[in-house]
Amino acid sequence: MLNCIGSGVKGRVGVSGFSELQVFARLRPYLPTAVFALLIFYFGCQALTGDRGLLTRSARNAALSNRTEELKRLQAEDVELQTRVRLLSDASLSKDLLDERARAILGFADPRDYVIRIPSRQD
Repeated sequence: MLNCIGSGVKGRVGVSGFSELQVFARLRPYLPTAVFALLIFYFGCQALTGDRGLLTRSARNAALSNRTEELKRLQAEDVELQTRVRLLSDASLSKDLLDERARAILGFADPRDYVIRIPSRQD
């Protein structure tokens, strides 16, 4: 590249005969427009394909229905556990439930129970 001597503009001269400063000066009025165009493009892509975009609505609805089903299952399990806790409380002790839990934890069986042993699978 050649140095610009007689033009009064210090800078390197490119192949086209314009210095880098002249090219920047010519493009400077278009920079805000280019920045705004890039921002509009970015936000437009995010509006379509982002996490909350228009094209991901079906995926969000599927995830919502899955989570709703899981919530119903967990609520039913919660009601069942609350019932068991209420039956094991001091105020209203259920002897059958207490007997069942004690046998399960201690590994005992009632003499009247039928015990079926299942061999464990060894992989």
